[in-house]
Amino acid sequence: MVEPFFRLKLLPHAATIKEPACQAGLYSCRRRRSIHSGEHQQLVRMLFVAFLTLFATCASADFLPLYSYSPSVGSGSGSSYTITGEGRITAVRVWEYYGGHIYGVQFRYGYTWSSVAGYVYAAPLEMELYDGEYIVQISGKYSHYLQSIVFVTNRGRALYAGQPAGTSFNMYPEHQETELVFISGRYHGGLTSLGAHWAVVDPTFNTTDH
Repeated sequence: MVEPFFRLKLLPHAATIKEPACQAGLYSCRRRRSIHSGEHQQLVRMLFVAFLTLFATCASADFLPLYSYSPSVGSGSGSSYTITGEGRITAVRVWEYYGGHIYGVQFRYGYTWSSVAGYVYAAPLEMELYDGEYIVQISGKYSHYLQSIVFVTNRGRALYAGQPAGTSFNMYPEHQETELVFISGRYHGGLTSLGAHWAVVDPTFNTTDH
């Protein structure tokens, strides 16, 4: 039998607790009863909040099984962004700023393109993924901006963008059977930070024809 995460041991209601003899009159007895009732209600609220927190955590784990996070790199200035979608990432676009730092990134989930993280400038560098192909690594260099980025797939193919200058970074999932599901970070005149989120994706959710 699997042991639960925790066991709840509820105190009996204040009305069932044997109170000490009242020596200060009826008002004192009522005041004590009110205090015991208030403490009981507070305990019930705390247990309810703890249950909801555990339930939400378990629901998130079911939604993203074997989830792991690669902390963001970069200066982190500007507005926040998150690129998400339904199903597996099937294509990647990256915009460079005058051949320098990373200006914008966009993913396609199934047949639907996400919003752009950052900005659009000229023609993007683009890589389409084959059926059964997914992103297993993100590497590159950063200073104030994300200077360069490399998306690597489980088939060994890669998309390179930007100019390699600054501090190196390398992101990959903690669990071998997981893949990139979305990225988050900040942008201001280009991408100033990037973090990677990894999990298991249902491979039958969407496919592309190649």
